[in-house]
Amino acid sequence: MAEPVGPFHLLRAAPGRFLCYCGPDGAVYVTDAMEVWAGELGDGPALGCRCPPEEHGAMLRAALGHGAAALSLGPGSATLRLPEEPRCPALALAQLPAAEARNQLRALVFGMAGCIESLERRLEVAVETLASSCSPEKNAARSQQLFLPDPSPRKSKASGSALPAKRKVPGESLINPGFKSKKAPSGVNFEDS
Repeated sequence: MAEPVGPFHLLRAAPGRFLCYCGPDGAVYVTDAMEVWAGELGDGPALGCRCPPEEHGAMLRAALGHGAAALSLGPGSATLRLPEEPRCPALALAQLPAAEARNQLRALVFGMAGCIESLERRLEVAVETLASSCSPEKNAARSQQLFLPDPSPRKSKASGSALPAKRKVPGESLINPGFKSKKAPSGVNFEDS
């Protein structure tokens, strides 16, 4: 069995969830992880389809992408319906024999594992590229910001300024903050006049 070609789409049908995907040969597969149903886009016309197979494949992928495909199960078969496409209403799927289904599921699991491994490698490269584009000081500061909670208390936007109010230290100058007066603070004496 050839490994699956994405994208992978989840379908919801009455008895549960199903995974729909395409094979490299143009076949469409649907599985519930126990049984597998398959249909060919290129062999013959789909049920009631009045368009070329390559158009039907594009319509099927688009319908799956925005969740417009519906699956109905029957004894030994299934039908993938595209209610929004009047020219291509359905695709017949036949249930695979147990041995073939087992091989297809094995190919699916290892194909998905390969996709995950590839995505992880691409993610690592992207993170390394992003990290190397920053200076070490900024990089260290950003990594600390990612893992440490914000120490400054946040105010709601409705209450005005988002900056916290700074407390005045006794003896600190209002005109020149940070500078402390060397003399003890004294008030205005109104009795001396």
